[in-house]
Amino acid sequence: MNNKNLALKAPLSGPLVPLNRVPDPVFSSNSLGEGIAIDPTNDCLLAPCAGVITHVARTRHAIGMRTEQGIELLMHVGLDTVLLNGEGFDALVKEGDQVAEGQALLHFDMDSVALRCKSLITVMVLNATEGYQIRPLTTQPVKIGSPLLLLSPCGETQNAKASADEVEENLIARGLAIVAHQGGLHARPAALLRQTASDFSCVTELHLGERSSKAESIVGIMGLGAAEGDDVLIICQGQDCQAALLAMQKIISTPTAHASAPSSLPAASRTISQLPADTLAGVSASPGLVSGPLTLLGDITLPEETGKQDPKEQHMALDLALQQVRADIQDNLSLNHEHDHPDESAIFAAHYALLEDPTLLDAADLLIDEGVDAAHAWDRAIEMQRSILKSLDNHLLSERANDLLDLKKRVLRVLLSDSATLEVPAGAIVAATEITPSDLGPLVDAGIAGICMAEGGATSHVAILARGKGIPCLVALGPQLLQQDSGQVVVLNADQGLLELKPDAQRLEQIAAAQQQRLIVRQRQQNEAHREAITLDGRHIEVAANVGSSREAEEANKCGADGVGLLRTEFLFIDRKNAPDESEQQAAYQAVLDAMGKRKVIIRTIDVGGDKHLSYLPLPTEENPALGLRGIRLGQARPDLLDQQLRALLKVDSAQRVRIMLPMVSEVEELISIRQRLIHLADELGVRQLPELGVMIEVPSAALLSDQLAEYADFFSIGTNDLSQYTLAMDRGHPGLAQRIDALHPALLRLISKTCASAARHGRWVGVCGALASDPLATPLLIGLGVEELSVGPNLIPEIKERVRQLTAADCRQRSHELLNLSSARAVREKCREYWPLA
Repeated sequence: MNNKNLALKAPLSGPLVPLNRVPDPVFSSNSLGEGIAIDPTNDCLLAPCAGVITHVARTRHAIGMRTEQGIELLMHVGLDTVLLNGEGFDALVKEGDQVAEGQALLHFDMDSVALRCKSLITVMVLNATEGYQIRPLTTQPVKIGSPLLLLSPCGETQNAKASADEVEENLIARGLAIVAHQGGLHARPAALLRQTASDFSCVTELHLGERSSKAESIVGIMGLGAAEGDDVLIICQGQDCQAALLAMQKIISTPTAHASAPSSLPAASRTISQLPADTLAGVSASPGLVSGPLTLLGDITLPEETGKQDPKEQHMALDLALQQVRADIQDNLSLNHEHDHPDESAIFAAHYALLEDPTLLDAADLLIDEGVDAAHAWDRAIEMQRSILKSLDNHLLSERANDLLDLKKRVLRVLLSDSATLEVPAGAIVAATEITPSDLGPLVDAGIAGICMAEGGATSHVAILARGKGIPCLVALGPQLLQQDSGQVVVLNADQGLLELKPDAQRLEQIAAAQQQRLIVRQRQQNEAHREAITLDGRHIEVAANVGSSREAEEANKCGADGVGLLRTEFLFIDRKNAPDESEQQAAYQAVLDAMGKRKVIIRTIDVGGDKHLSYLPLPTEENPALGLRGIRLGQARPDLLDQQLRALLKVDSAQRVRIMLPMVSEVEELISIRQRLIHLADELGVRQLPELGVMIEVPSAALLSDQLAEYADFFSIGTNDLSQYTLAMDRGHPGLAQRIDALHPALLRLISKTCASAARHGRWVGVCGALASDPLATPLLIGLGVEELSVGPNLIPEIKERVRQLTAADCRQRSHELLNLSSARAVREKCREYWPLA
């Protein structure tokens, strides 16, 4: 190691973006390495220091270089710009060039590239920095050439991997793999390769012609210049070389979609060597593959201004329209709280707040005072603010301008009455410049097949909503989308980010056949949904429902639910000025019980606090809300709130069908305290038969203490969502970590296994109400570990029941415990597919 400080200068001018805020999981998760990003305000990339150019992307959007200290830098202009095939980029250097600090490396057409890519945010990541401490020199917007990062030696370190000459020469595995990634081995697949190689102890090298690279070097992998269809030689040397070879071959030969959110979107289903004719490329915002007639959705057309208007009448018209829209948004919020859709709730809450924004309201009022009618005044006020956001050269703020567009449309639809109604045929693929959240509801009700937008981004609010509703969606397809004819049949391939404008009959038949097969399977599952879920060797598994209201309970009953495995009671408490009183709570719980007939219902006590605040319950702001005052901790801090809820639960009719579940229990004393409280309240009310009291296992300490908890709990229900993030120390809301937060991780499986064993020793039963219960791949594994109840979304009940009926419990039990000894969630999933393949 060259033991010198290295100062890196800013290669571009513009605001700094921390790497974890870059809207692309490959960069934000540090998969490519540590570094910084800049939202550029100039169009020429300069060398941040002296060094040798090691890589110029074939598509000219990325440059790699190595410093005299051996540190590797990768500068990647824009996000998903590999799809532009070099258009708009002009490389000013070539591989092997020695460059000086400040030398021009790359020129790009800002306007052209910005219109066709997800974002211009440019990332600089560092590799081979062992032995160096990386320190930022500023957090303010930078000018090109100004100090940016300082790398200081922190002492010699040993590389965690043995070098090739340190391992046994006879432990070598070699193999070829055909590159299946669109654009070749660019940044995204290179990051996957490095991550995969790091899971093994052997040394791995990639070879293409006369070039070679260690798998741990992102820049080196990109420097191979491997294009789609090239044969890459993989050489692995070390103890686990054979397993590493197979894993690396799989990564190279499996195409990745260029989707940017969420990071867990499935890989592309077929390989495309170059963009076919009559095809538009965009960014996947919600996965799926559908076909249907293209329907162009026009913007709202304002009538011509008729001259001076009576300001008093127009102020009243605008006030009434705003009042109606606020009421509509309030209805959206209530509905989303009932259905436990936090993403949608957050979006509509933000819209509600914007309707109170004095900047918007004052601007509209001033225009009305000048004689402008209410519709034109509102339109101009919104567009003024949208133009400001869009002028900031900030991709995320530009996407937030879509929220203002949504509010404009909502209010104008009220002001213009029925002339702004959305009407589209069922099965249509809707196209527009941008579609807003308020557009989406009517479109979903109309039965659309998919959505495509000329503009927009994969992190926009409408993209989040589309994913939640399972509607395939493409964004950033460009203005050519709006030049297509309404009614033409297209294929929306959101798995690969493509809109196929002129699919042939064979292609349409292929998609129709796949969709028809899915419908047949769903219908068969629904026909059998009310049968019990019993394995081939006679073990009965309850398949219950996670619900948030009596309406969802009715839906669950129709779908064949054996009961309610989780009733979220937060819908009663959130988004109101006062807590619901005892009688209101009793009525709500009774409605759920009535909807479920004679089946049992597990009701979770209120789980708010932390990041879910109640306006009537002021709590301090917490630095780490997921680790703060939430769940049962809040019930202990505010016993009046918990006592009121427990009294309401004790008063319902058919109380013997009620099971009470406590969230976020972390120690035995919490459970004992609440049980004593429940007994005391029952005595006060003259209730003789206590409902069962269970514990939600969602923190590691509860699982580890499950043997003690089982002495006092009547049952356990495992919440795998929170248990995953607390066990793996990864925020489940972090976009860059989504792929790594997998509840099939062996560490979680061991906690589940321990919980089930503890429960069995005390004659208790265990359910799973987290997302893992809804994964058919995990069903046999959970059954094998001893889980007796799976609680899932109502629409998934028929599928999970059918899955149970295909299994043998003894086989599940034997093989499940083998999987506890595997090293990763990926390995567990591979074995699950091998042992219990999905139909």
